[in-house]
Order: sequence, then structure tokens, then C-alpha cells
Amino acid sequence: MNSETVEKLRSMKLGAMAKSFDKQISDADISALTFEERFGILVDVEWATRRNNRLKRLIKAAAYSESDAALENIDYAPDRNLDRALIERLSTCNYIYECHNVILLGATGSGRTYIASALGMKANRNFMTVKYIRLPELLADLAIARSEGTYKKVLKSCKSVIYSQIFNFKTTFITLLKRLFPLAKAIFPT
Repeated sequence: MNSETVEKLRSMKLGAMAKSFDKQISDADISALTFEERFGILVDVEWATRRNNRLKRLIKAAAYSESDAALENIDYAPDRNLDRALIERLSTCNYIYECHNVILLGATGSGRTYIASALGMKANRNFMTVKYIRLPELLADLAIARSEGTYKKVLKSCKSVIYSQIFNFKTTFITLLKRLFPLAKAIFPT
């Protein structure tokens, strides 16, 4: 009977619940708990497993170059000129809900990639879909889409994804970016 229940749970794609139920069957101490407590444990295990799996999928799909980045690990050394208060505000992800952009500017090796990845990871931890992409790659994708006649479709798909982008450009492109992203906040690592 119990093995049949476990198989039914697995066939319904409730693998974590099935595994937890199997453990409950073999645990003698579990009988001291009420049905509601035991059932609650099963649901909690399944829920936590699904959330963890979703988070792993989101992080993998984002394709970060710094997959271990975290806002908590940013080095705020004085010579980097990072605005800690601004990064702490960005860590709330409110800029995403308010449809604002973040543009990272700085010299090679200044930490733009790490900060962009950390911001994206924070959004992932809030279960938002993120795509990490470099500006040249984004522009190439848009050019290809325009030539193939799928430009509007690509732009529409971009609306459902939060982009964590690294902008590598010279000062002459700043005006262009200000027109493209008029509400952007900028972080200037040096």
C-alpha cells in the first residue's frame, strides 16, 4: 500500500514528497506526530525542493559570467568609489518594479561584471527571470532580429526578462545610452 502511494506521488511529479513520505514510513519516531504535522512536513519538503529547483534553473538560464556573485560580497574599498547606499537601495530590486535601468560604467577590471552579476543574482533570489548579456551581444541579436523581420518579437520577449548587462563603450556612446535609458541610475566603479 505505501509503496503504491509513493509511486503515485512520483507519477504526479511529487518526487520530494514521495521521498519524504518514504522516510516517514521507516521512521518510528514520526508516529508521535499528528496527521496534520506529518502532512505539513511532506508539503514543506516538496515546496522547498520546487523553490530551490526553480532558483537553480533561473540562475542557470541567466548565464552569468560570475555565477557566485553576491551583493553582500562587494568590496567597498575607498579607492573604488562605490556608493554603498545606492547599491543597498538596488538590492531591494525596487528599481525593477519601477522599470528603471542600471548602467554600470568603469574601467576594465573595475568590477562591473561582478556587480551586474550580483544584481542579477539578487533578482533571481526574488524569483525574477534575468538574462545576463553584454551590450555588443545584445546589439548583434537585435541587428539579426531586424534583418530577419523578428525585431518586434525579440523586443517583446525582452520585456519579460530583466537584463543584467555590461556596457563596454567609449564616452561618445554615453549620450546614446542616456536617450535609450532616460531613467537609468549609474554606478561608477573606478
